[in-house]
Amino acid sequence: MTPRTLVDKIWDNHVIRRLQSGADLLHVDRHLVHEMTSHRAFDSLRKRGIGVQSPDLTFAAVDHIVATLPGRGEATNPAGLPFIRMWRQNCEEFGITRFDIGDPRQGIVHVVGPELGIDLPGCTLVCGDSHTASNGGLGALAWGIGSSEVEHVLATQTIVQTRPKRMRIWFEGALGAGVSAKDMILYVIGKLGTAAGVGYAVEYAGPAIQALPVESRLTICNMSIELGARAGLIAPDEVTFAWLKGREFAPKGRAWDAAVADWRDLHSDDGAVFDREVTIDCTQIAPQVTWGTSPQDVVGIGENVPDPAAIDDPVRRAAVERAIGYIGVTAGRPLDGTPIDYAFIGSCTNGRFSDLVAAAEVARGRKVAPGVIALVVPGSMQVRQAAIDAGLDKVFLDAGFEWREAGCSMCVAGNGDFIPPGKRCIATSNRNFESRQGPGSRTHLASPASVAAAAVSGRIVDVRTFSGSKS
Repeated sequence: MTPRTLVDKIWDNHVIRRLQSGADLLHVDRHLVHEMTSHRAFDSLRKRGIGVQSPDLTFAAVDHIVATLPGRGEATNPAGLPFIRMWRQNCEEFGITRFDIGDPRQGIVHVVGPELGIDLPGCTLVCGDSHTASNGGLGALAWGIGSSEVEHVLATQTIVQTRPKRMRIWFEGALGAGVSAKDMILYVIGKLGTAAGVGYAVEYAGPAIQALPVESRLTICNMSIELGARAGLIAPDEVTFAWLKGREFAPKGRAWDAAVADWRDLHSDDGAVFDREVTIDCTQIAPQVTWGTSPQDVVGIGENVPDPAAIDDPVRRAAVERAIGYIGVTAGRPLDGTPIDYAFIGSCTNGRFSDLVAAAEVARGRKVAPGVIALVVPGSMQVRQAAIDAGLDKVFLDAGFEWREAGCSMCVAGNGDFIPPGKRCIATSNRNFESRQGPGSRTHLASPASVAAAAVSGRIVDVRTFSGSKS
């Protein structure tokens, strides 16, 4: 048999019919919906008199527009109330499992999917949200879809897709102190650019990937979309299986044993051919911080912001000039020492338990700098409870961070959490476009530890100078 890539194995397992157009009709194993991109699809089904084909394979989370203030309710963010109520009504009418406000399983859709065992190795998973690629950290083929596609999946449990090209990014070498999965993926985006993955599904592989825990793998795959790819995934292994076992919607008993036996074949065969291969030396990665208005505008903490005068391409030179002007940094100088106004720890990229642990290790025994507003927003209520059980909430509160309920929060700025015009935020989220965190806001992307270090310093700093908590 011809050697196949991991992407091809999963794809081939889900083809229902090959279409004359060259696209394939695929079965969808899991469909996730949230309150912002699903209501039109449900309205259309209702008008057409069509039900949901497989309600047991669809799961709904409220996350984007829900408030994160302590003790929040459905009306805490008044602008979100109509969306939340429509979402709830749709779930009830069409028989879909939902994770509502007050449910201990509520959280960001890309966090609850993996942690509840909804997302499984080898499955196809879609959601009306670009960062659905996060779920590839468990070995799923997962991607974001548009509103019309949401309706199609709800009605048929299928989707029409063209097979993507295959890219493999191979990570070798050990990570240095203070360097995390967030730094790895930002480094890749900085090296390759935000268009490098267009048309591809990206497999992340190599010894440095295999050494990562599952939550770090989810972070890597989350930002595949910022690389331009539709999907990113990592082959499942014993680490994956151990992490999934016993989760609410994962197989149980003999079904679990049978599933694991099948999952062990989910890897790219020796000799499998990729359309593009890239090798990354992890020993060259320093803690990363973005300086501009694209995730590819990123440097190591000790490196200088680019000088537009040194860029030959006039289009790129103009883009760099605009980004530097908007963000308000100095060309030819490092970001180290740049004052901040806000610090945000959370999002589907870095709102998991291990992310909060990394941030708490820096925050412990320290205080948020005067004039800085710092938020910690767990990615799910399960993450929040685990953090409370470990005493992390007390660490953050003692340090002067705000400790919030689960939701997307400042990442999307559509829920009452936003950065005022002209203010500077360092964030663990995935996007730093103009006005992403609020009109006129300025955003730097970094790892949880780097954000915590900036919060207690009042400025962007090299997290490697923080050797541990103060007593």
